[in-house]
Amino acid sequence: MSVINCDYLPADKVVFPPELALLVVRKASAMAAALEEQALDQLTKDARRAIFRGTEPRRVIREMRL
Repeated sequence: MSVINCDYLPADKVVFPPELALLVVRKASAMAAALEEQALDQLTKDARRAIFRGTEPRRVIREMRL
């Protein structure tokens, strides 16, 4: 039986600075908001295109899984 060295795991606990944590959270929030805006724009564009082509609204709802 062999012993596996796990030198990739930190030996000591790392103190995560609160200022850095706050900046990470703010950045993640901004990225999520941008992604949400892009998704909203794309879904709206797709729904409008389908309605313009004559697709029934109920079918659009079903196909888009709304």
